[in-house]
Amino acid sequence: MHFTLKQLEVFLAVASHENVSQAAQELAISQSAASTALKGLEQRFELNLFDRRGKRLLLNEQGQALQLRAAALISQARDLELTLKSRAEVGALKVGATLTIGNYLAIGILASFMKQHPGTRAELTVENTEAIVTKVRKFKLDIGLIECELQEPDLDSIFWRDDELIAFCAPDHPFASTGELSDQQLIEAAWIVREPGSGTRQAFDRAMSGILPDLNLRLELQHTEGVKRAVEAGLGIGCLSRLTLIEAFSRGTLVPLTVPHRNWHRKFYFILHKQKHRSASVMSWIENCRHTA
Repeated sequence: MHFTLKQLEVFLAVASHENVSQAAQELAISQSAASTALKGLEQRFELNLFDRRGKRLLLNEQGQALQLRAAALISQARDLELTLKSRAEVGALKVGATLTIGNYLAIGILASFMKQHPGTRAELTVENTEAIVTKVRKFKLDIGLIECELQEPDLDSIFWRDDELIAFCAPDHPFASTGELSDQQLIEAAWIVREPGSGTRQAFDRAMSGILPDLNLRLELQHTEGVKRAVEAGLGIGCLSRLTLIEAFSRGTLVPLTVPHRNWHRKFYFILHKQKHRSASVMSWIENCRHTA
């Protein structure tokens, strides 16, 4: 083999930071060592992987072609290293979950997983769907739990479970005493919704097909709890996963709305990179998800 894993690590770090000095800091090596490693990789294969613009190093076409394959190889090497160090079947795990899943399902699953594998280190990242997809694509997460199906060439999307959105309002809102809402009432309402890029927003937009351009989207918020608080304050009506509203409905601080002619059903999915090794940790996590949720 005419390259080293360290050279690939340096290459990936430089690609991420666009700077040799910052890459060296990330890898805890000297700037000279980082420069030598990168130069050695390029010279050995007679490649220029970056376009140099002042102090910035920007991936060129050859560098972009190498980046994903190098990241996949480093990811597999790290999995192997963890297995060799721990001599255990299940090693460290990095999980990403969207806000609805992360705040209302993933913690319970994580507790079950850690109880089953007490020596395992697990990290849970909770962000919106777009952010989780990006991190799985870049090998920063082992597995993602998201609220919509993907059509991406680098990622596998595997069905996990069903979910349902529901429209809701404050108890003193005029719609609270209304029966089934018509499309005209949905158009006249002020809506408090999740931000573009979230799985919940994608499902909402799909459910409102045909009237979406006519809706009054008064507020777009990045957090589920923010949407609930805004609706409780009387700023409008909202739409979220039923999972997130069980306690509020029970307390009576929010009430469900009936809109049967709209399709509120959706599915949750696992996403994994096609080139990333599916370790025992990942497979055990998937099993726990199917049995716990």
